[in-house]
Amino acid sequence: MAIKERYIEVQKQLKESKGLKNIFEVPRIKKIVINVGAGRLKDNPKLAEDLEKALMAISGQKPLVCKAKKAVASFKIRKGHPVGYKVTLRGKRMFDFLERLITTAMPRIRDFRGIKESAIDNFGNLHIGIKDLSIFPEVTLSGLNVSHGLEISIVCQAKNRELAKEFFQMLGIPFKG
Repeated sequence: MAIKERYIEVQKQLKESKGLKNIFEVPRIKKIVINVGAGRLKDNPKLAEDLEKALMAISGQKPLVCKAKKAVASFKIRKGHPVGYKVTLRGKRMFDFLERLITTAMPRIRDFRGIKESAIDNFGNLHIGIKDLSIFPEVTLSGLNVSHGLEISIVCQAKNRELAKEFFQMLGIPFKG
């Protein structure tokens, strides 16, 4: 079963089991944001190019360059310097990425025992930090040799943390314990 069908089925099950009156009370995923912070990209154009290509291969769309909002002397960063990339996924690309993350990428993480429950914030959003991009087959197949981490934020519209956790578990996201 594809993730989209499972998503709809999980929403129906949660509505019935929790006694929710309206389908809009059930948690739903609004967007997925993939972020790569790389510090001083201006000093290393090869790293910047490789990270952009890797993020493009993973997400299927061109990443947005994040620039420094203010100058920080200790980091040798000036206002406007590129410091990372981000991609916001919605709709079909969001579900495609989520399915690849759950079925392909997470099983390839070394010594993976599940995501900590503390990765869900009080608003029901799930934040996952990944230490190496090479868990995604798209990066290794494209021949990019980038050993860099990224953050994935799954923005969910949920009433509380517990409801969001149950929603993510039913979708197939593995948690510790």
